[in-house]
Amino acid sequence: MKTAIALGLTASLATVFAATFSKDVAPILQKNCQGCHRPGEAAPMSLLTYQEARPWAKAIREAVILKRMPPWYADPHFGKFANDRSLSQSDIDTLVAWADGGAVEGDPGKAPQPARFVDGWNIGTPDLVLEMVDEYQVPATGTIKYEYFSIPTKFTEDKWVQMAEVRPGNRALVHHVIAFVKPPKKPGEAPEPKQEGRRNRDESDREFLVGYAPGSMPEIMEPGRAKLIKAGSEIVFQLHYTTNGTAGVDRSKVGLIFAKEPPRERVITLSASNNKFVIPAGAANHEVESRFELRSDATLTMLFPHMHLRGKDFEYRIALPGGEKQTLLKVPNYSFSWQLSYNLAQPMQLPKGTVIECTAHFDNSANNKYNPDATNEVRWGDQSWEEMMIGFFNVAFDANADPKTLFREKKTSSD
Repeated sequence: MKTAIALGLTASLATVFAATFSKDVAPILQKNCQGCHRPGEAAPMSLLTYQEARPWAKAIREAVILKRMPPWYADPHFGKFANDRSLSQSDIDTLVAWADGGAVEGDPGKAPQPARFVDGWNIGTPDLVLEMVDEYQVPATGTIKYEYFSIPTKFTEDKWVQMAEVRPGNRALVHHVIAFVKPPKKPGEAPEPKQEGRRNRDESDREFLVGYAPGSMPEIMEPGRAKLIKAGSEIVFQLHYTTNGTAGVDRSKVGLIFAKEPPRERVITLSASNNKFVIPAGAANHEVESRFELRSDATLTMLFPHMHLRGKDFEYRIALPGGEKQTLLKVPNYSFSWQLSYNLAQPMQLPKGTVIECTAHFDNSANNKYNPDATNEVRWGDQSWEEMMIGFFNVAFDANADPKTLFREKKTSSD
């Protein structure tokens, strides 16, 4: 018996020390890490080659053991997601074994072919890139209200977008970008005044196209589903700049890939939000709820929770017309630094009358190391030291239907 155990341990140790970068580690990094860990992307170091990854072997070991990387915050007990970034235990063991075994390269001939990335894009080469007309001068210090920039599309016909990606022009100064589709003006409608850090027109007629925030991913819809940009529309960027002591310039852009054929379903982004909350000073677990009722049948495809620095956890549920409830997503440890979307592995058919319910908790106590100030109550606001509670979600429906007749929002008036 002891001999068998010894042999097993010997085999296990042999496996540990046999792990090499070329054969074992490179495929894992290629699949799970290199999308961000390459030049020009969000991660601070490149992991494309052995020479680049070797100095970070111990850091990689720690990050995967603690499950800090790749960033993925969904509780595995609720929901299955097509873009699940979490590593399998086998992959974690392999990375740990490589680091513990000296982080050797191994035979380069056994490495996979390098992944092919389009420089500057995660969606591939865009069919069209729309960029801010002028650079924006970001000062070295101070608070900057949200800025809005309109970009004409000059589309003479409706366009169906299957993939979209925002690229910030200056990652050091751009906190987030939301690209909205603003429909063409109605006959006789007066032109809007110049937009400078304020909302000049009711935004209810604008549709969310795609956003950028730390950790966010492009908007990628499966064939047969797409977002609509009507002829004559403009793209409006909502930009949140944060100063860092050094002045700079920004000229952000959005890349679009069009559907190859008319889609069967149109996709829009909706939200269950609550802007009436008050988080007391020092509150460590303040609860805020929101809801959104579907006025028509629709297919739920994606969930995207959004809070700021006091965000602690977030949960999505559905309440069906018959009374049945189901938890779709739990994010027990929300991270403002990595704002992730969660694409349902199996999109859900939701009947008319279904309610999307969201519950979030906020930590406004001194124990929250990210809390800007635990001594004051916190309300809804644009800036990071204020708070938001938004449960974004994507739904798909008949491409010929008018979304304004299909959906109505029922928000909570208070928490």
